[in-house]
Amino acid sequence: MKIAFHGAAQTVTGSKHLITLKNGKKLLLDCGMFQGMGEETASLNRDFGFVSSEVDAMILSHAHIDHSGLIPKLVAEGFQGKIFCSPATKDLTRILLLDSAEIQESEARFAEKKITASTHDVLKPLYTMEDVKQALPLFVAKEYGDWFEVMEGVECMFTDAGHIIGSQCVHLKIKEGGKDTRITFSGDLGRYRDIILRSPEVFPQADYIILESTYGNSLHDNITGTLELLEHWINRVCVERKGKLILPAFSVGRTQEILYFLNQLDLENRLPKIPYFVDSPLSIEATDMVKRYPQYFNKRIQNIMKSDEDPFMFPGLVYIKSVQESKALNYRNGPMVIISASGMADAGRVKHHISNNIENSKNAIVMTGYCEPSSLGARLLSGAKEVGIFGVEHQVNAEIGEIRSMSAHGDYEDLCQWLACQDPREVKKLFLVHGEPEVQQEFKKRLLKKGFQDVVIPTRHFETGLE
Repeated sequence: MKIAFHGAAQTVTGSKHLITLKNGKKLLLDCGMFQGMGEETASLNRDFGFVSSEVDAMILSHAHIDHSGLIPKLVAEGFQGKIFCSPATKDLTRILLLDSAEIQESEARFAEKKITASTHDVLKPLYTMEDVKQALPLFVAKEYGDWFEVMEGVECMFTDAGHIIGSQCVHLKIKEGGKDTRITFSGDLGRYRDIILRSPEVFPQADYIILESTYGNSLHDNITGTLELLEHWINRVCVERKGKLILPAFSVGRTQEILYFLNQLDLENRLPKIPYFVDSPLSIEATDMVKRYPQYFNKRIQNIMKSDEDPFMFPGLVYIKSVQESKALNYRNGPMVIISASGMADAGRVKHHISNNIENSKNAIVMTGYCEPSSLGARLLSGAKEVGIFGVEHQVNAEIGEIRSMSAHGDYEDLCQWLACQDPREVKKLFLVHGEPEVQQEFKKRLLKKGFQDVVIPTRHFETGLE
């Protein structure tokens, strides 16, 4: 059997890993979209590196677009197999894919005004709403902890990854020639002692492990300090300077986490009485969906919900849906907090809010999660004095900050804790994916010291045999 890495290889986006069995059957782990890769993003998303119609089945680790975002393209190009995931991942992926298709179709219509023969293919959407609708019936939901058949000779079990609602680690048992091969794919791993979700679960011994490494060389700030940091920024910007605090936040996971912390500040009578806006229709829909799966919350949140049935709602919170309401925020004076997607500030409504507020020194833009190096969020954090947004150069006069403790990805201690249930002598190879090269090299040294003997950092389209 062979495995090939067609995305999230020495980068943190575009997750796609293809297992080819000796009998020719192909199993795809994730089918993610490349995001925030600058000018090469479009070309990376056009070419899978494999033939879609030859893939027999797919397993999806979680709903984030960098793991699920090219599924409709896969189906449009001929994939007809089943897509296995958890129930919450199935529901959440539907929301995210429909939103992705809508954005692409909208951008394509706008681009038609500037279209030329040479740019036509680049400006075409990767897929349409209709493509998404063709893909959705292929999803099959499976619960955590139950072994199920993916195809003849391949069994799978999910364990909770603790990354976002419904995220799962994937554990495979593959029978070939009378021999069992055990493969584990981490997907994206969450944090132990997460403020909302359960911790990642222990898992059976594996022969091969595919492990994400986003924060493989760093430690997060203590998560218990997030409440104070958020309170600090609100007081500093909105109370003292009467400015606008803009919080770019991923629609799934990060937005709900921010709302939870704001609700806690309100319950403790520490939340300033100013307007709070969630300006993202996707975030609103995702928050409603998250509330439908309280069984995935940790025990602390479940106890809180006995007296506060909605831990993501508080007085003063307003959800913005229409474009007109969103634009009206630009003309509204006075202090306010705006939570809006995308988390890297590279697209979506938050990019408009940054464009309209970045030159005012009373305001602040505070990043709340990982930013790919070429994204607008990363450029702001790097100290850029000028940034181009929608073709216009803006002076960066607003204060720029970040809350590092707010991450859905585990740091190197979390990643090592997840691996602690494994005997490293029995792991034949450990593949590091979903990370930047310099981070992966540092994490590789740490893993070698822990006894893992063969740690591989694959490049894109790298293929290797498994014993």
